[in-house]
Amino acid sequence: KYYPPDFDPAKIPKLKLPKDRQYVVRLMAPFNMRCKTCGEYIYKGKKFNARKETVQNEVYLGLPIFRFYIKCTRCLAEITFKTDPENTDYTMEHGATRNFQAEKLLEEEEKRMQKEREEEELNNPMKVLENRTKDSKLEMEVLENLQELKELNQRQANVDFEAMLRQYKEYEEEQKRKEQE
Repeated sequence: KYYPPDFDPAKIPKLKLPKDRQYVVRLMAPFNMRCKTCGEYIYKGKKFNARKETVQNEVYLGLPIFRFYIKCTRCLAEITFKTDPENTDYTMEHGATRNFQAEKLLEEEEKRMQKEREEEELNNPMKVLENRTKDSKLEMEVLENLQELKELNQRQANVDFEAMLRQYKEYEEEQKRKEQE
């Protein structure tokens, strides 16, 4: 590019864009949902041209939260959802209902069980000891199984392919001698 000698970049006016500006982005539906107006199922992975905006006055640990606007594929009703960085997920706002997710319930159940165990251990020192012994037994079993697998792999790895090939060649030569005789 050519810049004339009298060019001054400070004289170029700055473009003033609003903070809540919306961008058009191509995205995939992050979860299964069902439209509230027509009942159309929208499956995870369906592609949409969506409008994306930064949610004002909402930040999680310095991360901005984004809101997405998509349209139902059948009735063109607007569906909105936003990012949820706290749970590394998305939250449905309006226009559709989120379908059942077994994985999410399983993770929540696991967290709840872990929390109960920690609370129980705080109150009962014997429970701490019991849990430690259970954990150590489980660890020992895992180590034993791992050792067995290593031994199996070593047995299979001790196969000498060169010797097998020599033996096969000798067998073939013997077969040829028998045929010639």
